[in-house]
Amino acid sequence: MKIERYTSTAIAMHWLIAVMLLISVSVGLYMTGLKFSPEKLKLYNWHKWAGVTIFTLVLFRCAWRLSHAAPAPSPNMPAWQVQTANATHYLLYALMIVIPLSGWLMSSAKGFQTVYFGVIPLPDLLSKSEPVGDALQLIHKSFNYTMIAVVVLHAAAALKHHFIDKDDVLRRILPGSRS
Repeated sequence: MKIERYTSTAIAMHWLIAVMLLISVSVGLYMTGLKFSPEKLKLYNWHKWAGVTIFTLVLFRCAWRLSHAAPAPSPNMPAWQVQTANATHYLLYALMIVIPLSGWLMSSAKGFQTVYFGVIPLPDLLSKSEPVGDALQLIHKSFNYTMIAVVVLHAAAALKHHFIDKDDVLRRILPGSRS
């Protein structure tokens, strides 16, 4: 039976963004616990550069998705699972857009301009304001914890489909997987 797969571009973008998110969230969790130091500042800059890169890749991925439909759901999948999968995917896309934006807004409000790779200064989106910066920090952190939960749900569902349902849901997004 032939597996209806995502395009090679969609597969590459999925896994590239997934790896970048894993690394960026891990660095974000690690760096916040460090004492103020040159190392902490370096990690914050790297984290912001990763966020801008992820944001750009996600916008490209959204544009790609508009012109390249996802494979149809398995005909054996119950309607509630299709609806849950669709809602989860929309939530993931939304989070991958609002998390970098909330970080950029937070940096602006805290008075730390984002300079992409130390070369391209991005405009501050807000004036410096400690209370606004603190509120945005909480929002950024909350969105990230939400993203972690949704990614765990997404991965668990994919593994459930692969190992329990034994359908093609996971295989159609795996790199190098054959029809």
